[in-house]
Amino acid sequence: MTRFTSLQRALHWIMAACILTMLFVGVHMVSTVSPNYLALFTLHRTLGIAILALALIRLAVRLRSGAPPLPRDLPAPMKLAAQGSHVALYALMIGLPLIGWAMLSAGGYPVVLWGGIWLPPIAPQSDGLHTALWAAHVGLGLLLYAVVLLHLAAALFHALVRRDGVFQAMAGDLGRERAAQARQPAE
Repeated sequence: MTRFTSLQRALHWIMAACILTMLFVGVHMVSTVSPNYLALFTLHRTLGIAILALALIRLAVRLRSGAPPLPRDLPAPMKLAAQGSHVALYALMIGLPLIGWAMLSAGGYPVVLWGGIWLPPIAPQSDGLHTALWAAHVGLGLLLYAVVLLHLAAALFHALVRRDGVFQAMAGDLGRERAAQARQPAE
């Protein structure tokens, strides 16, 4: 296996768009008191549940299909960082939506998605628990920002500096074409 399956690549890029949207919506949502707050909150909540569902599907597909091996010449600390960052990403993609859902449940707020779909509460109603979960959600959201930035930096490092196929494994044919063009001498 030299690259991820088409399903893995599709899930990756769909989730990347969802997560980036979620991060920006989350920041804008908590920094506004405008009438847009409710629409942003609804989008944030719905995207969070969509990310949770997609992350669970993605994890199942990853466990079933595996992943291309990292380059043999990749230094051990970089391999450890790659494995650790993927564990962190999966933990955050699953944990953050669950914490958000539990936070709303603890606050006594209904979890209603677009289309009028109601989700059951997953935590007991408690002001103290709501506050603790809110703090965890915000802190882990900031951690997700950091991990996403590191992931992006690592992807660019593999694509532009090492040119070792790691980026192309997820980029697919488009990444292969661009990598081949980058290797050709300029005329």
